[in-house]
Amino acid sequence: MIDTHAHVHDAKFDEDRAETIRRAREAGIDALITVGCDIADSKRALECARTFGLRASIGIHPHEAIGAPERIDLAFDELFDPAVHVAVGEIGLDYYYDNSPRDVQRKVLREQLAYAAGRKLPTIFHQRDAFDDFVAELRAGFDRSLGGVVHCFTGDATQARLLVEEFGLLLGIGGVLTFKSAESLREAVRTVGLDALILETDCPYLAPVPMRGRRNEPAYLAYTAARLAELLGISRDEVSARTDANALALFPGLSAVDRGC
Repeated sequence: MIDTHAHVHDAKFDEDRAETIRRAREAGIDALITVGCDIADSKRALECARTFGLRASIGIHPHEAIGAPERIDLAFDELFDPAVHVAVGEIGLDYYYDNSPRDVQRKVLREQLAYAAGRKLPTIFHQRDAFDDFVAELRAGFDRSLGGVVHCFTGDATQARLLVEEFGLLLGIGGVLTFKSAESLREAVRTVGLDALILETDCPYLAPVPMRGRRNEPAYLAYTAARLAELLGISRDEVSARTDANALALFPGLSAVDRGC
């Protein structure tokens, strides 16, 4: 399995990062993207990926947009490593917390979309309570040919269809799928089908049932895969194989290196 969205460089793993990655390997995770959320965080993600043989992304989360450098492209260029970076992200809009002004979020999103286009990289998106503006920004500046994923997708079937059909986006499915309250997400998954999905943990956040309430980690991806298999009436092996294929098609950098986690 491929964990397409993790934060194993996060401080919550400082005491047992190597053991966490060992457990991931033992659980069948053979590739992992550790995702940056601002300049300093992206630097930590890069260093972690280099140390443990992982892949990384570089990005500024909408929460952190207010602190973005004046020239995002130059700041990214200072960190960018084509041997490690497989995507720009996570980027997007978040109107739930409004930690950054909405106009600033949109500006920073546009600049990062331009950077992804310039680097010919796919995009890892974050969207929460900003769907209409998010779609408007995609229509204005997203290069569908490069691909992207809406990570931790928790929307409904109508939103899922629009993102998949109009923009060719994949949906990142994590532990929320296992939550009792997530029936609208399960309906969305049934609506778009397995070919539109990839798996993720978003660790250390959003651990799946039966690990809910604990610190999430990549090894727990198996629980989400099992729930997805049950939901779609197929084997877990088929879920793993097909979501892996989707991930490898979206992130070519994963197939160009040793996939060993």
